[in-house]
Amino acid sequence: MQDLRITLIQSDLAWEDPARNLSLFGKLVQSAGETDIIVLPEMFSTGFSMNAADLAEAPDGSTVQWMHEMAEKKQCCVVGSVIMEEGDQYFNRLVWMFPDGHYEKYDKRHLFSLAGEENTYTPGHERLLVEVNGWTICPLICYDLRFPVWSRFKNDYDVLLYVANWPEKRVHAWRQLLMARAIENQCYVLGVNRIGVDGNTVYHSGNSAVIDPMGERIWELEHERAVFTTTLKYGYLEEIRTRLPFQNDRDMFSVND
Repeated sequence: MQDLRITLIQSDLAWEDPARNLSLFGKLVQSAGETDIIVLPEMFSTGFSMNAADLAEAPDGSTVQWMHEMAEKKQCCVVGSVIMEEGDQYFNRLVWMFPDGHYEKYDKRHLFSLAGEENTYTPGHERLLVEVNGWTICPLICYDLRFPVWSRFKNDYDVLLYVANWPEKRVHAWRQLLMARAIENQCYVLGVNRIGVDGNTVYHSGNSAVIDPMGERIWELEHERAVFTTTLKYGYLEEIRTRLPFQNDRDMFSVND
């Protein structure tokens, strides 16, 4: 199987200003080299806002249309989460946009009660698995990182991918949990976080990272804007899982709502 190129974009965000954010990310996306997937932070067009009544977009809204435009231009997938309204509910929804304009979605399962996210948004109930170039990727959102049962490997993915607005004051947990998810699931783990101060005066240091299946950090960066492309090696992933078949001894269980 061929290797997989993934580009992580770490940036500050303009608070509740989609036009400004899309303009900024448009330039950053265009600066990326050849890649298979470009990943943006959680709520990349607005920041982590509870003001869904004013900011939520329809499933075919301007941000989703922008993602299609970027994916088509770069001929790669573009991924990030968006405040979305469907029916009479709001969702923190990850959009996985393909170059041809169709997309898959994942609604954040674990809503961050310390910020009252559950009072505004509706939680998701199903994981998403996406296939790109023979690789299977499980994309999740920020607070999901704290709940390993939800991300548990069941012979069904090669990469865990987290998009986030994770604050610096809890960045130790972010760094350790990314590493733990890689070790326990014997997979590549990528975390894409924002930098800068949001509208609630919360500072984010970034610390976006790429972790290999042994829990080793391939790359990590704090405080700075970055467009970073990494190549994931399928041969290495397969070798680790074959040489150290720890997953054969895992407990079997299912998740019920």
